[in-house]
Amino acid sequence: MGGRAFQILTGLALTAIWAIALGVAHINGDIRFVDRMEASLTDLRTIVRGPKQPPDLVTIVAIDDAVVAQEGSYPLKRVTLARIVDAIARLDPKVIAVDLLLVEPGPDEDDQQLSESLSRRPTVVAAAAVFSEGTQRVTADGSGPLTHVPSAERFLLPLQRFTDVAAVGIVNVTTDQTGTPRLFPMLFRSGETIEASLPLRVASIATGANPVIEENRLTLGDRAIRTDFGQVLPLSFYGSRGAIPTISATEVLAGKLDRQRIQNHVVVIGATVTGGGDVFPTPFDPVLPGVEVIATAVTHLLAGDGIARDRTVRLADGCIGLLLATGLVGLLAWRSSAAGLAAMTGLILLWLGTNIAAFTNGIWLSAALPMAAAVPPAILFGAAQLWLGRRRAQYYASQSALLQRVQAPGLGEFLAAHPDFLSEPVREEAAVVFIDLSGFTGASEALGPSAIRELLNSFHAVIEAEVVACGGVVTSFMGDGAMIVFGLPEPAAEDAANAARCCVRLAHRTRRWLASLPASARSRIGFKIGAHFGTVVASRLGGGAHQHIAATGDTVNVASRLMEVAAASDAEVAISDDLLKAAGHDRNLAKSGALSGPVETRIRGRAGSLSVWFWHV
Repeated sequence: MGGRAFQILTGLALTAIWAIALGVAHINGDIRFVDRMEASLTDLRTIVRGPKQPPDLVTIVAIDDAVVAQEGSYPLKRVTLARIVDAIARLDPKVIAVDLLLVEPGPDEDDQQLSESLSRRPTVVAAAAVFSEGTQRVTADGSGPLTHVPSAERFLLPLQRFTDVAAVGIVNVTTDQTGTPRLFPMLFRSGETIEASLPLRVASIATGANPVIEENRLTLGDRAIRTDFGQVLPLSFYGSRGAIPTISATEVLAGKLDRQRIQNHVVVIGATVTGGGDVFPTPFDPVLPGVEVIATAVTHLLAGDGIARDRTVRLADGCIGLLLATGLVGLLAWRSSAAGLAAMTGLILLWLGTNIAAFTNGIWLSAALPMAAAVPPAILFGAAQLWLGRRRAQYYASQSALLQRVQAPGLGEFLAAHPDFLSEPVREEAAVVFIDLSGFTGASEALGPSAIRELLNSFHAVIEAEVVACGGVVTSFMGDGAMIVFGLPEPAAEDAANAARCCVRLAHRTRRWLASLPASARSRIGFKIGAHFGTVVASRLGGGAHQHIAATGDTVNVASRLMEVAAASDAEVAISDDLLKAAGHDRNLAKSGALSGPVETRIRGRAGSLSVWFWHV
């Protein structure tokens, strides 16, 4: 397995482990940092969804500022509350719910009158669960559908004279870190006692069916209500205050009730008075009265129009988180950055669209969990890819620099830009120059390997500098000599003239270099140069693991043999007449030294003779 494949598989495996761990924790309960994110994202999706019309099932009778001003006190006197209940009861509501804690005794006559009023119609009065830690907590004792219901220290119940004539329901609601009510527990536990919430008790009486409690749902008659972890009902608000029809208690006391708003409706009596304290922030209203939260929960139970979030939805959240996380990491690993970025954008938009559509249609898919599952791995994997990419870039840059040092100057850049260069052999006209040191074998024996290495290193530097200045390419260094080609990587009209000029410059520069050597080396070493112009075959030579650029053919052989001719004629440079003709008989040769010829000369290993010119200082 390649290194990159191993990195990608490791990244995907770690991403999957992270996403699965979050998903399991999400399915089995809550994750505080995820729920904190989910609260803000839920508000945003609720606003995007917008207000909606509630079913015409519940009416609120508000103990508001007007009735408090009219009656002159808050809380209202029990006798006043009795008059309100009586007025409502006369119009045949299904159920009357009193969202007021009647836990303290009042004047006996007033309490008696209220008790009689509550007995005239099916009624539910509010109770509260008291938690020792100040917050609702759940227990995990035993198993079954009641395992994780909120466990209270005790219940704060209404006076017995009221519970004798009315049912009791708990009004505690579960809020998130912002104080927004998200869930309404349907059941509460205190010791061995289980109490139903006020909305569940009201819905049970209104439907005439006892609730059947099952895992992740409760059933009222023929309607199944999906519940979340711990038998809680997710809340989906209809709008700001007043979204659920609300009547002021002053209208009730004045006998101005509209029968259509009361008859066959659930009527919830609760306080909306300013300063009453029973308000909650919601996406649509920063001070939604608590009575409207209860009315919302009752409506969800009766109409089944709430938002679904149960174990099945949480399982879907975990699967989506896993797919989104591994999908993003996989796309980050895609080598095509533009296509990968487009695919990532498409995947994110698809997930966002699906999530919002599901929320709008009553399914509360988590937005925070997939983000928590996908964003950290994507950032870490992306950062790792950038770091590894930078390391690879540095490695390739160093290799490129090394190639430039090993390959002929200019040829490395051309090969990088044209990777198919000379993949097939090419015949072309080129000038070939050879330079070689004479007496080098004897000098090597006398000077030793270290001194010879330094000597060759400086000689090669001299050759490279002059060849580059003249526009040629050193195709190979051969110990104490070099082969130089003018016509690579691409032929030019000036190749022959540049080669002739290079021969003169090399001769002058090599002479100065020899003069700089110690006497022990200078006295033993000379040099010779041969140059010819003609047809060569440029190609790549070597196997699949290593190749080098080379020029071959008769022109190359002749140029090499001309060094022997130069040495035999006591000249430093032997140049073929073909090269001088192609160079236009460059006058610089005659100006910079003695040029003689042409001389018909036999070339070893070659039939016939060749016209050769000789140059020396």
